[in-house]
Amino acid sequence: MGSSFRKDGEIFWCTTCVAMSTRPRITFDAEGKCNACQWADRKKTLDWAPRQHQLEALLDGARKSDGGFDCVVPVSGGKDGSYVAYQLKHKYGMNPLAVTINPPLPLELGSRNLRNFIDSGFPHVAVSPDQETMRALNRHGLMEMGFPYYGWLIAISVAPAEIALRFDCDLVFYGEDGEVEYGGSSETENTPFIDFSYIENVYLEAGYEKVLRSAGIAGNKLGFFRFPSQESLRTERLKWMNWSYFEDWDPYRNYLLAKEHCGLEESTATNLGTFTNFAQNDQALYALHVYLMYLKFGFGRANQDASIDIRRGAMSREQAVELVHLYDGSPPEEFRELYLDYFELSGEQFDAALDKWANTALFERVSGAWKPRFSPR
Repeated sequence: MGSSFRKDGEIFWCTTCVAMSTRPRITFDAEGKCNACQWADRKKTLDWAPRQHQLEALLDGARKSDGGFDCVVPVSGGKDGSYVAYQLKHKYGMNPLAVTINPPLPLELGSRNLRNFIDSGFPHVAVSPDQETMRALNRHGLMEMGFPYYGWLIAISVAPAEIALRFDCDLVFYGEDGEVEYGGSSETENTPFIDFSYIENVYLEAGYEKVLRSAGIAGNKLGFFRFPSQESLRTERLKWMNWSYFEDWDPYRNYLLAKEHCGLEESTATNLGTFTNFAQNDQALYALHVYLMYLKFGFGRANQDASIDIRRGAMSREQAVELVHLYDGSPPEEFRELYLDYFELSGEQFDAALDKWANTALFERVSGAWKPRFSPR
């Protein structure tokens, strides 16, 4: 996970946004500014032209004259994948194949947004991995890693590569590099490329083999959950990239474009645990994921959203602190019965699984609920 506590054990917040020192892999400069805010500052004066030239060269090398698919974009129907696919098709003249790995507990709004995206003019492949394997990996991810959609996270890393290989595509474009944009490792700040080693160590938090062993799933059930061999990947050709490397990434701009051109609809109310309503509306397990993030590290969905808005100049830090106080850390009670059924756990077993991940340096039990020992500031 990585530790970012000061030596004296003090928890602190970025002096510019509200990112916490407990965020895995995050770093701070001498003025207390997190690496995401440092990157946001550098972007303002960065010469993007060399990165654009690199992108155009990659696209020119992959573009097919016969009308075949020339790149793959993982999408959920949300703002970011829609934005990347739209840019590739309409700005750069590519023929992207959109790929969705169906989530285990889809939400109606997310399903409608995906249909709207497809209807806006994109060829699309939906992948449904073995659902019992997905359930087992998600359950063991919850128990072993505190990640309730660990199996799905594996699949959204593996399946797009498999589809790209089958359609002879050389490029797979994800959206943003979350470590660079939101705080974490800076090792990919100067490269668009990621590989399975990076995915396993960072996105899957070095727990991939542990979860697979714990789940004990037969090899013939691991389709779309087993990383391809290096030989099959043709590593000199197939490349995974984060689009955020090539331009100034702005989630709100992505939302506006997806709403105008790809049929994106917002929730009619604010999303659970935050003050926004236009992101991560595809599946019910996301609310559990961010609640566990809160229990482990002390920051939740509102903290992340507020930090993004500060960096893009849409919110003051004082406003962000107030919103974090109001919204962060709300338990996803509305989905509780859905979770119990999906993970095949009793209420007591489920609560014990959550309690296992509560960081007692950050939280204490008060009247049966976890309450923070800290106050965002």
